[in-house]
Amino acid sequence: MNKELPKAYDPSQYEDGIYKKWEKSGFFNPDNLDLPENAPSYTIVLPPPNITDKLHLGHSSMLAIEDLLIRYHRMKGYRALWLPGTDHAAIATQNVVEKKLLSGEGKTRHDLGREKFLEKI
Repeated sequence: MNKELPKAYDPSQYEDGIYKKWEKSGFFNPDNLDLPENAPSYTIVLPPPNITDKLHLGHSSMLAIEDLLIRYHRMKGYRALWLPGTDHAAIATQNVVEKKLLSGEGKTRHDLGREKFLEKI
């Protein structure tokens, strides 16, 4: 048992296998867990990052906290779900895109029409 450890931890050696194991087990879907029908629910809705600013360390630290909360509640027997993709900042995103469109192309969202404008977002 005299194995030398690497100088730095390389998570890429393990992440893929662990993630595949979680996917195969159904752990990501609370309905697949062996829980009683009356198990309490715990849900966090994860909005996508908006384009009003650059991503920073605060974004990732909040994700770590949310991940911890979901895993904790799941281990405590809750029907825990971390649901990604609900846009809480559509108005802010729309404003940024409209300003860039006007300054870059001299057009408004009305000039483009709904479908073309949504492609810009």
